[in-house]
Amino acid sequence: MTQQNATNAALAANLAALPGAEVRQADYAAKGYDLDVSLPPEALVPAVTILDEAGYFLESITGVDWLGEQAALRKAAEAAEAAEANARAEAQAKLAEETKPGTAGSEAASSAAPNADTGAGTGAATHTDAVPTPNTAAQTPPPDAAPLPEDEIEVVYDFNRFESRHRVVLRVRTPRSRPQVPTILNIYPIAHWHEREAHDFFGVVFTGHSYLVPLLLPEDADFHPLLKDYGA
Repeated sequence: MTQQNATNAALAANLAALPGAEVRQADYAAKGYDLDVSLPPEALVPAVTILDEAGYFLESITGVDWLGEQAALRKAAEAAEAAEANARAEAQAKLAEETKPGTAGSEAASSAAPNADTGAGTGAATHTDAVPTPNTAAQTPPPDAAPLPEDEIEVVYDFNRFESRHRVVLRVRTPRSRPQVPTILNIYPIAHWHEREAHDFFGVVFTGHSYLVPLLLPEDADFHPLLKDYGA
């Protein structure tokens, strides 16, 4: 391992040690960055401090509106559950067909079992043509679904270090109804402008920012045009 690779590995380990952090290696040629890090809001400032001490500079701050994500996740989960229930029902139906009287499987089972007629009058079981009832789980409507978890807004921070040609992305998610993350302008003063821009477009409140007024929008703007439910 080269010295630079060791340095990058140490950086990844330091970020991964933060509470709630998830660190993923990325293919720069495919993604445009080398390290992808998801963090809870409370771990953002410690992560940014680590990058600052390692000599990284802040490239940009932007956002992603995940409106509709939870509904899509539930739909996919329900489709998977329905497919599994259908598979179970089909398996039971096949088993019932194979055990019907007159089929090869049932004849083999009958010849191996004691003759039920010899037990007549003694309480012994008699042979019937009943077949197992198929599982109706696939046809039974599910109970009312629980309320969906709230959708989120993701704040994305891009960092770079020219000396090592190494780029790191930090991702912090916050509830869509009250999007708040701590400011990092005390570490990177240039974040002052980036945070105001992200606030303009996505409505994210950067707590601790002393001048979070519109930067690119009209001064009296009360809308955030990059939210998916924004209508001009």
